[in-house]
Amino acid sequence: MSRREIDYPKLVEEALRSVAQKVLARVAEEGLPGEHHFFITFLTDHPELEIPASIRDTYPVDMTIVLQNEFWDLAVDDEAFEVSLRFDGEPCRLRVPWQAVRSFVDPAAEFGLRFEAQEGESKEPEPDQDRVEQRQSPGEVVSLEDFRKKDE
Repeated sequence: MSRREIDYPKLVEEALRSVAQKVLARVAEEGLPGEHHFFITFLTDHPELEIPASIRDTYPVDMTIVLQNEFWDLAVDDEAFEVSLRFDGEPCRLRVPWQAVRSFVDPAAEFGLRFEAQEGESKEPEPDQDRVEQRQSPGEVVSLEDFRKKDE
């Protein structure tokens, strides 16, 4: 694309990422309101992601974290968000660049955003429909299907 063309998809992507950023910044200041909580999926192979090697080894492509009951020290800036969670009972600090985030979901509000990989980034794999992961504890990978309202 030439410099003279308007890259609308990129502008929309940036605007949507800013929604997630503003929401997390508000939660960092005020805490989670009501029943709100978040499922955030991000690429674990992003070069600027800061997570322990053991977690990256366990989740080599992507992972989903839950910000609900047990998270601490949420901090948000223009480049990334940082949060402390427990993995296998051990406290762990994550720094997740906004460019690594692939989805942001608030089931309480029935709201979700999905972001596309930018040029030069790895693509998120298609979900395995046969795998249903059970919710265990904050910091564990979960299936969003477990939390969606079922049509009767």
